[in-house]
Amino acid sequence: MAAPTFAVIDGHAMIFRGYYALPPLHTDEGQLVNAVFGFTTILLNILQKLKPTYLAVTFDMKGPTFRHESYENYKATRKETPDDLLSQIPLIRSVVEAFQIPIFERQGFEADDLIASLATHLTAEHPELEFLIVSGDMDLTQLINERVKLLSPLTGFNEIRTYDIQEVFEKYGVYPHQMVDYKALVGDVSDNIIGVPGIGKKTAATLLTDYENLDGIYAHLDSIKGALHEKLKTGRDSGYQSQQLVQLIHDVPIEFDLQACATHQVDAPRVQGLFEALNFKRLLTKFNDLDNGWKKEEQPALF
Repeated sequence: MAAPTFAVIDGHAMIFRGYYALPPLHTDEGQLVNAVFGFTTILLNILQKLKPTYLAVTFDMKGPTFRHESYENYKATRKETPDDLLSQIPLIRSVVEAFQIPIFERQGFEADDLIASLATHLTAEHPELEFLIVSGDMDLTQLINERVKLLSPLTGFNEIRTYDIQEVFEKYGVYPHQMVDYKALVGDVSDNIIGVPGIGKKTAATLLTDYENLDGIYAHLDSIKGALHEKLKTGRDSGYQSQQLVQLIHDVPIEFDLQACATHQVDAPRVQGLFEALNFKRLLTKFNDLDNGWKKEEQPALF
């Protein structure tokens, strides 16, 4: 018998993916809904194909986080979120609420920190669960272990690439527990994290293979010669600051009720009315098929 699964959707990661991957889609009133369509497609695929035992969604909240307070240039190079994307977020929340899926968010923290905290809590308290993260954010690879996997939707949202321990190693040349120090060395352009200037991906992987982690590298700095020695020496403070920024928080205070996250038959008329208002005809058909399947599963056997 397959292990029960807890899936969590990285809300904003999927919202941005839908917005930039899909052409403009509008309701009859002219409201842009391409991000809503992409997010909802992923949600239905998760319910239909993964059939998780439990499901939740995390969102980032507006405003600075503790990372901005410790490093004022954190994510400073990112462009402002387009207004026509911001206008879709309330609609996406309406979809989540129509499916009666719990939302986790907390001021001062990123959704990634909430995902890390959920993964840590659930795998400790419920060892029977497999934890599945639905996101395209590779920062979350640091959470992967024997019971935690990262599911990254591919183009078209109908296929998903699964990252486990081996997949991470094949992609980066390091293991998930080394990903924080890998990013501390190479930096992260998207978050404006500098890393150790001059250290590339291959060099970082080699260093972590030889010395296991950032502390190990600097403990053996004298045995590292030439230009690499100078880069590491000069970039030490930057590397450790980057490490702190990349490291996810595993103990964000959250109110959690596992049973509230249990997947179940939803308020079909509410979902159907919302999909009709959004002109999601194809997704409405997909939902109706899913809903009919739920109803059959809940029907008691006659004999």
